[in-house]
Amino acid sequence: MKSDFTKPNATSPLSAAEPASSAPVHRSVGAAALHLADLRPAVKDPLEPVYRTVLQELGENPEREGLLSTPKRVAKALRFLTSGYEADIAEIVNGAVFDAEGYDEMVLVKDVEFYSLCEHHMLPFFGTISVAYLPGAKIIGLSKIPRIVDVFARRLQVQERLTGEIARVLTEILNPRGVAVAATGFHLCMAMRGVEKQSSRTTTHAFTGAFREDPVLRKEFLSQAVPRS
Repeated sequence: MKSDFTKPNATSPLSAAEPASSAPVHRSVGAAALHLADLRPAVKDPLEPVYRTVLQELGENPEREGLLSTPKRVAKALRFLTSGYEADIAEIVNGAVFDAEGYDEMVLVKDVEFYSLCEHHMLPFFGTISVAYLPGAKIIGLSKIPRIVDVFARRLQVQERLTGEIARVLTEILNPRGVAVAATGFHLCMAMRGVEKQSSRTTTHAFTGAFREDPVLRKEFLSQAVPRS
């Protein structure tokens, strides 16, 4: 494409007056805009200065080479680990709810890995969650169940509430005959501080509808869903 920049003729008065070493400074509008964008200072996450202060209060030097980018990294990590606050369940499900076509047996998605942050100490707890439901008229795309787990795990949490929130939202989406959720987690707030018990695990359950009312059905779910030590 022909450029809109025209190099001065070597014999023109303008080129004669300019030093031989001068270079054209013409830029297209788009290039100029990109140049101005490069000059604008990057917007810092408000968490960055907070974690710089944390480093100082711990007795560290935030100007030390290994720590120069630590506040930025921690801020970015925390935004990801708590991204569930910004998630929209309707967008996550994205219409993946379908006619059950007469299927009425238990649907179980088991051993879904989760990673969360304890709201008391902001230390990680993690493990697996198994989710089952008895369809009514509708079923849900299987991949949506782990995505729903992530929405609620990526918040400041306690495991008891996490388990119940997954059961509640699946009930709201599908109106099934029952929902069962079992979570087993390892809590670093118990392992690396406090009582310092490295072998303990915590199991929580949430049951609605038929899973709450029918002990045989509940036992069937638990026999498949809860990891055996």
